[in-house]
Amino acid sequence: MAAENEPTPTDPQAIKRHRALFRAVRRRRNPPLRRTDITVTDEAAVKRAVKAASLGNAMEWFDFGIYSYLAVTIGHVFFPSGNDTVQLISSFATFAVSFLVRPLGGMVFGPMGDKIGRKKVLAMTMIMMAVGTFAIGLIPSYDSIGFWAPALLILFRLVQGFSTGGEYGGASTFIAEYAPDKRRGFFGSFLEFGTLAGYVGAAGLVVILTGWLGSDGMESWGWRVPFLVAGPIGLVGLYLRLRLDETPAFQKLEDESAHKASDAASTVEATATGDLAKIFRDYWPTLILCICLVGAYNITDYMLLSYMPTYLSDEMGYKESHGLLILIGTMVVLMCVINQVGRLSDRFGRKPLLMAGMLGFFFLSIPSFLLVKNGALWAVSLGMLMLGFSLVCMLGTMSAALPALFPTQVRYGSLSVGYNLSASLFGGTTPLVITALISVTGTDMMPAYYAMAASLIGVIAVACMKETAQQPLAGSPPSVETKEEAAELVESQANVPKF
Repeated sequence: MAAENEPTPTDPQAIKRHRALFRAVRRRRNPPLRRTDITVTDEAAVKRAVKAASLGNAMEWFDFGIYSYLAVTIGHVFFPSGNDTVQLISSFATFAVSFLVRPLGGMVFGPMGDKIGRKKVLAMTMIMMAVGTFAIGLIPSYDSIGFWAPALLILFRLVQGFSTGGEYGGASTFIAEYAPDKRRGFFGSFLEFGTLAGYVGAAGLVVILTGWLGSDGMESWGWRVPFLVAGPIGLVGLYLRLRLDETPAFQKLEDESAHKASDAASTVEATATGDLAKIFRDYWPTLILCICLVGAYNITDYMLLSYMPTYLSDEMGYKESHGLLILIGTMVVLMCVINQVGRLSDRFGRKPLLMAGMLGFFFLSIPSFLLVKNGALWAVSLGMLMLGFSLVCMLGTMSAALPALFPTQVRYGSLSVGYNLSASLFGGTTPLVITALISVTGTDMMPAYYAMAASLIGVIAVACMKETAQQPLAGSPPSVETKEEAAELVESQANVPKF
């Protein structure tokens, strides 16, 4: 293997004198592609896996989104009465706490997913999220048990955060490894469709309860209902995930006779060691790139999907339910276009779509927030949609772009570590940082400035990444939709993969 990693000398005279030797070296570094190297996907199995992974992801983010949309109410219930801003900052600080343990969850669940398979780990994360969310709905208020109320809230938020550490890396890896190379963007976009669906469900339930019970009823007991609903929803998500088929690479490990691959492919698929130290030692440049991409993406994502309802109610004087309704409308529009964005990323590449999203936030954040500050419904809606269309360029592309950064044997672990380190540092702290910056500076344009700074980092990161659209995943043989396509690929040998 060492010889395969050594660069071929470029001395023309040496090549001329030893043509046969250099041909042999090139063939060893790029072994001829055989039909057995190529994975021909089963479309029905792909759709089943994508549906189950995306629905499970929707369940997870329903649970996680509830807290965001009840932040003001939770601040009143779990923290001492007094300054409303202090209560809100305390609530968002508790929101951010769960992100502190996400990297730990990623470091535990990620390598575990590379060792025992994606399916089992995704089932575990589903159970933990449902338990953590359901338990929050049972905690007595601060008026009832004093200090223990916020202490228990923080404990179960930590459980939520730990489980989420294994969610995105596992779900995106699962779909990426199932999808054919030329449609990975399209199928991957369903993962974030599930995220938006979870957020819409959480926000919709909060709006219905608030309209029915009013603010007093919500603070008295109504806030508990969305958290308690997480119990049965979690059981549904668990059922879906337990019915998932494992990705082809791990099915092969369980039953060697089920999938016969070439020696080169077998070597790749059998080395899923999940070595955490190896991830940091050998893949740190890609980890840094992943952290920068995810940081820019998460800051803009949480600013729009988690913080904006609070901004509309606290800074603009909107009723909480009205702010949520505008956000729900925005997210429904994004759900209608996100799969088309995935198709575009398959056709034109991941980098153009990601760059469009980053530049959209850089140039449109200030105009968007000026529209939101206008206060009129049309202006607020237009401002939110401008930000939303910038975000959907990233939402529809990122779930296919990020798994392709890392090779198969360390993909789940590397992506979980990189994604959650970034989410911990930048994503979950976004509502807290923006609220604090507005309080300190006195300007309600801080969300726009913060999003612009994040997107500038994102532009640099996108410029540095490699294009991966329509290419095999690193460390995996090509994946196609039909036997005819596989035969054509073997015959053409135009782009021979490097195993």
